Amino acid sequence: MPDELFRATHSHNSAPNSDIVEHKGIKPLMCKHNVVYDLLPLASLSILRRITMLERYKTVYRGNVGEIVEKKSRFIATVRLVESEEEALQFIEEMRKKYWNATHNCFAYVIGERRELVRCSDDGEPSGTAGKPMLDVLLGEELYNTAVVVTRYFGGTLLGTGGLVRAYSKAVQEGLAQSEIIEKQYGSILEIGTDYQGLGKIQYMVGEKKLPVLESEYTDKVTMKILLPVADMERFVAELTEGTNGRAQIEEKEKLYYAVLNGKVLMGDDLRPE
Repeated sequence: MPDELFRATHSHNSAPNSDIVEHKGIKPLMCKHNVVYDLLPLASLSILRRITMLERYKTVYRGNVGEIVEKKSRFIATVRLVESEEEALQFIEEMRKKYWNATHNCFAYVIGERRELVRCSDDGEPSGTAGKPMLDVLLGEELYNTAVVVTRYFGGTLLGTGGLVRAYSKAVQEGLAQSEIIEKQYGSILEIGTDYQGLGKIQYMVGEKKLPVLESEYTDKVTMKILLPVADMERFVAELTEGTNGRAQIEEKEKLYYAVLNGKVLMGDDLRPE
């Protein structure tokens, strides 16, 4: 089979392939001989995405490069955040141009909040010894919107099937270790208004739960915007209402993904550094 990237689809009525693995019961996928089978129709994925959002997921904040050497062969893993297949393919092409004289430039990537796109390539290595092990590391680390290219410069000694699997896996692990990984949470921005009599209770509850305070305004009353996980919102609002005897006015302003890195709240464009 030519060493290219293919995409194929199977009917729901077709017999399941023994090599297909199901990830968390959402989307069965496989990566073998550079073929990926998507068994869940895109229309169903679109509906599923509208119904529910992931409460939290891990992704790359700032990618980096890691390198290992096995029997004089260099394995250079470059990790990057990608949010579309176009970005992933551009990244792969960039690495191929950068390491144009390398023996192999193998890759793997997972894209989408439901991992709608999962791809890998052995780029000429024996089937199943590079792309699949690389993909297994990304999935094992529960990463989303992440791509990795492992560049190999052959050192003159054959590593064998097992040796290649271990080397490519280890290279990806090293690349991830050199990168910054964040956990995105699906959250709500709440605007809370209160008189000064209720301020102490609100500050206590917000501090106790370690919720980020985005803004505070003190006039004849106090208005603050806080950020909390969507999963905790209903309980927090109930506790806050009870704790302030109904004096607090609470309004949800926005739902969004956010992360906290080194004590700093990241939202919007800040989740994707230049």
